[in-house]
Amino acid sequence: MSESSQSSAPKPQSAAQDALVRRLIDVVAMPGSRIPPQDRAMAGDILLDMLLHVTDRERYLCASRLAVCRDAPRRILRYLAQCSFTVARPLLEESDAFDACDLVEIVQNSTAEHRSVIARRRNLCVSVTASLVQVGEPHIVREVLANRNAPLSEATFDRLIALSREEPSLCPVLAERIELRASHAMAMFWWADSATRRKILTRHASERSEMIAICRDVFEMAAAEGWSDPVSRKALQLIERRQRNRGAIERSPYDSLEGAVTAAAASGIDGELVQEIGYLAGIKPVTAAKILSDPGGEGLAVLCKSTGLKRDYVRMMWTALRRPIEDAPGELNPVFANVAETYEVLSVAKAQTTLRYWNWSLSSAYSPGGLRQAQDMGTPANEEMEYSTSQRTARLVFGN
Repeated sequence: MSESSQSSAPKPQSAAQDALVRRLIDVVAMPGSRIPPQDRAMAGDILLDMLLHVTDRERYLCASRLAVCRDAPRRILRYLAQCSFTVARPLLEESDAFDACDLVEIVQNSTAEHRSVIARRRNLCVSVTASLVQVGEPHIVREVLANRNAPLSEATFDRLIALSREEPSLCPVLAERIELRASHAMAMFWWADSATRRKILTRHASERSEMIAICRDVFEMAAAEGWSDPVSRKALQLIERRQRNRGAIERSPYDSLEGAVTAAAASGIDGELVQEIGYLAGIKPVTAAKILSDPGGEGLAVLCKSTGLKRDYVRMMWTALRRPIEDAPGELNPVFANVAETYEVLSVAKAQTTLRYWNWSLSSAYSPGGLRQAQDMGTPANEEMEYSTSQRTARLVFGN
């Protein structure tokens, strides 16, 4: 045996040391009715000092005994839970003695194996799940999301949505969580798979009927003021029922949105037509560009349904983008088939809400890159005030 292996081997233990460790474990494991707390605390201090010098065999014995003891000294439990995974596992799987601060400390000072077991524990609190997500290990995040007894704070969910951009496989699981909000869903839509996108569009868009009814007189007030207040104007644009921009139609070289789409289908779509379609549809050019450049195409179905374009115009828009409708005669391209089906299953009200939300969140001056894009496409940089929710959504979609 080499000198290095000899130096790393456990030192021989005396029979007295082995017996003393076992006796101290017996003492700290006693129920509270049998031992005064002062005696347990003193025995715990001695045992902890001895555990620093024994082998994993003794540490595992201690962890196994204390896993079912709620009154065991917490210092010993925290120490053992941060030892090797073999030692820590009984405590992490069975012990109910840890509080949230204990678990956060263990998460921050242990291995992925330790964190995986913690992620599966029952009755986790938001501080522990936040700590697990903060580490950023995708397989641990999946364990947390699969655990229905692991609640997530809104701040943690924001972090998870951002993480899902780099790990799209998280999107289907995130879509099933009860903590998912409309702002999360609408941001995640842009990098989610087709099935998750369909779920987002059908589950997380509202009809806005109550808001429209309650705010009906406010529209009249804002109109009487000439829509001079940017704060109320931006909010009311999200709530308003009418989608197409009548003023843009009067100024457009095309007689209608249908006319612009027909022209695009005939000659192909370019930056000028993207901008024109956006104005006619009542959205900003940056929003139209995001929708029409999206490879999945579900956003195009939302645009057509929300603006009242008939299903034939979905096909025309797809043709304008120079994307295949059929792979062979009579055989629809699967991507277009999904777009066409999305158009059919969406209600007009939900499609309008989705489009308005995208326009509200994607068109703010949220970042230098997005700001330059908006300016290049003719959108004034200071047209709207910035909103925290829309800024956060825009950063998630377009990146920092």
